Amino acid sequence: MQLVGMLDSPFVRRAAISLRLLGVPCVHRSVSVFSTFEQFREINPVVKAPTLVCDDGTVLMDSTLIIDHAEATCGRSLMPRDATERLRATRVIGLALAACEKTVQIVYERNLRPAEKQHQPWLDRVHGQLIAAYSALEHEVAAHPLSGEEGTMTQAGVSAAVAWAFTQLLLPDAVAPGDFPVLAAYSAQAESLPVFLAAPQV
Repeated sequence: MQLVGMLDSPFVRRAAISLRLLGVPCVHRSVSVFSTFEQFREINPVVKAPTLVCDDGTVLMDSTLIIDHAEATCGRSLMPRDATERLRATRVIGLALAACEKTVQIVYERNLRPAEKQHQPWLDRVHGQLIAAYSALEHEVAAHPLSGEEGTMTQAGVSAAVAWAFTQLLLPDAVAPGDFPVLAAYSAQAESLPVFLAAPQV
């Protein structure tokens, strides 16, 4: 299988780390939806990262669906089996993905839209949503600590760590680590693991 996309995307990185944790063999191809748009379009006309090219040529997209397929393929899962723990993990994942989406919206507004067309009320709204997502995530992780070890890390842990690192990389002025010490510490611990180091975001 081939995982296509740049690791500076939290969605590509989340998929890459998850596949490694699951032990699913995969070749990573660093193709950009921006600088190599046409090359990406030849692989997936939708030009959406991450894209997974399966062994039979089937093209999948969306990190959650790619991870779901990988888990079905290998017969393992990064989701807890216990219903209560699974529900908690699902909430953490949803918050982490929301934080990624809001980070992307702010970056696109700042970097892709001309300055004279940027709408500050919209940026303020999205920033408020970003802070709300991380505030809820901080509360969840503080109340129910996530495993920081490769052998027991769940998808909640992968998603939370990747999301935090992504926001800190692109919007270091938007979310202060001192306001979210549990998340900052957890992400730092995760980033030191071999499986994260093997999929660096920069």
